[in-house]
Amino acid sequence: MEYNLADLFESVVDAVPDREALLYVDHPGTGAERRLTYAELDAAANRIAHHLIDAGVRPGEHLGLHLYNGVEYLQTVLGALKARIVPVNVNYRYVEEELVYLYRDADLAALVFDGEFDERVTAAAPQAPGLRHLIRVGPDPAAPPAVPVVPFAEAEASGAAGRGFAPRSADDQFIIYTGGTTGMPKGVMWRQEDLFFSGLGGGAPTGEPVKAPQELAERVAAGGDGITFFPTPPLMHGTSTLTAFIGFNFGQRVVVHRKFVPAEVLRTIEKERVTSVSLVGDAMLRPLIDCLKGSLRGTDCSSLFSVSSSGAIMSDSVRAEFQALVPTVMLLNNFGSSESGFNGTATADSGPEKGFRVQVNARTAVVDPVTYEPVVPGEPGRIAQRGHVPLGYYNDPAKTAATFFRRGEERWVLLGDMATVDADGIVTVLGRGSQCINTGGEKVYPEEVEQALKSHPDVYDALVAGVPDERWGNRVAAVVQLRKEASALTLDELQAHCRTRLAGYKIPRALVLADRIQRSPSGKADYRWAKAVAAGADRP
Repeated sequence: MEYNLADLFESVVDAVPDREALLYVDHPGTGAERRLTYAELDAAANRIAHHLIDAGVRPGEHLGLHLYNGVEYLQTVLGALKARIVPVNVNYRYVEEELVYLYRDADLAALVFDGEFDERVTAAAPQAPGLRHLIRVGPDPAAPPAVPVVPFAEAEASGAAGRGFAPRSADDQFIIYTGGTTGMPKGVMWRQEDLFFSGLGGGAPTGEPVKAPQELAERVAAGGDGITFFPTPPLMHGTSTLTAFIGFNFGQRVVVHRKFVPAEVLRTIEKERVTSVSLVGDAMLRPLIDCLKGSLRGTDCSSLFSVSSSGAIMSDSVRAEFQALVPTVMLLNNFGSSESGFNGTATADSGPEKGFRVQVNARTAVVDPVTYEPVVPGEPGRIAQRGHVPLGYYNDPAKTAATFFRRGEERWVLLGDMATVDADGIVTVLGRGSQCINTGGEKVYPEEVEQALKSHPDVYDALVAGVPDERWGNRVAAVVQLRKEASALTLDELQAHCRTRLAGYKIPRALVLADRIQRSPSGKADYRWAKAVAAGADRP
C-alpha cells in the first residue's frame, strides 16, 4: 500500500464500513437529502470507476468535473482515483469560450457534467477533439441532447459494485485548476503522495502526520466518530474537495449542500450538530451573521468547534460579530493555495493594525524571488514552500519554470504572495504581487486596505484596485458595498476612518459605491471586475 488517495480511502472504508460518510442536502430545490455510509459511498465510486474503464477511459487520462455540489461530485472523484484516471475540476461559471480553453488545455478525455449546463457543454465539447465520453447528471432533458451523452444513473448502474482494480501508485496524479479571475486558468499537477501531506495534513492536519499508509486506517479504527465536516463553498474549488477528503481520512462524516444558502447552512448546523465549517472569507461569513441576527435568531450553533476560511480573509470586525453570536467557536484564517496546500494559520494578533500575520509550517519560507535565498527579517520577498510540492503546471512549461525550482535536492514552489518574516518566524502576508498597486513608487496591497475598509460599521464588503493617475502612476480606489441600513458614505468619511489604521499613501483616493461586490461562487475576489468598476471612479 502506498500514499495513494484511493488506497487510503478504501482502507478507511474497511475499518468503519457502517459509519456515515456523506450527507448531501439539496438546497435550494426539493430539500431532499441523501445519506451514504462508507461502504455505500465506496460501492457507488466503484460503479463509476468500472463504467469509465469499460468505456475505454485509460489510466492517466483526464476526466473533467463540471458539476454543482452533490454526491455525484465526490463519487466521481473517488471513482476516477480508483481507476487511476486524473480528476480535473471545471469552474461551472465558465462560458463557452472559457470552457473550450479548459477542455483543450486539460486534454480532457471524459467529462461528467450537470444537466443545467447542457447548452454550454454541448457548444464547447465538439471543439475539444480529445473529449470522447460525456456523462450527464440530472433528469432526462425534454429534448434529445445535441451531443452523445450517457445518463449518470445509467453509467452508475452499468458498473460493478466491487473493487477489483489494478494496483495504484503514490505517483498517480490529481490536477487542480486554479485562476481565471486574473488570467487564464492553470492546472496544478500533484502527485497524490505530495497532495496527501501538503493538502491533507498527512491524515492529521492539526496533529502528527501518519508515518506509514496503513496507519491512517489504524487511527480511524481506534478512534470514535461524532465529528462532522461541512465544506460550504463549491467542490469545484480545490479547498472544498480537500476538506471533504480530510473528513474521509478521519473516518468522519462530511456534509455538502448543492449551493451555498446561508439559512439552510445554519439549519443544517443545528440539525446535524456540525462541528467544523469551512468557508471563504467575509463574503460567506457575513450572510450567516445576517441570518443569526434576523430570521434565524436563536439557531443553536453550540456544536460548532471551528469555522475556518481559506482563499480570503475573515476580517476582524466580521469575526467579532460572529464570535458574539457564537461565543464558543474558534475562528481560523488559514493560508494556503492550490500550488502549496496548507501553509499556516493567522496569529491571534493578526489584523488591520499589524497586518495578516501567519504562523507558518516548517516547509514554508520567505525568499528572494531572484536568488531564492531566504530574506532577512523585515525585508519583503515571496512566500515559497519546499518538500511535498506539485510537479508543475499542466501543459505550461514556461510558467512551471517560473514557479517551481530546486535548491539542492529539494523541490520548491514560489507563490505569488509577497510577505515579510520577523525574527520569530512569523510571516506577514502583504498580498498578491500581481494585484499590488504602485502609487508614486509606494507599494499598496489591496488586501490590507480592504481589511481597514471593512472595519467601518457601514461597509458590508469591499475590494480595492489601482486606477491610472497622471501624477502618481496609479491611485488607490475602493469599490464598496454598504450595509442595508447604511444610507450613504462619502469618500471623506471613509478616508478619515482609514487614516487611523493605514499610512497616508494607502488611503483610497477614489470611491465607487456598488450594489454588490462581485466574487466567485466560493467568495474569492474578482479583481478584474473591481478594476473595471474602479476605473469609473471620480477624482476626489
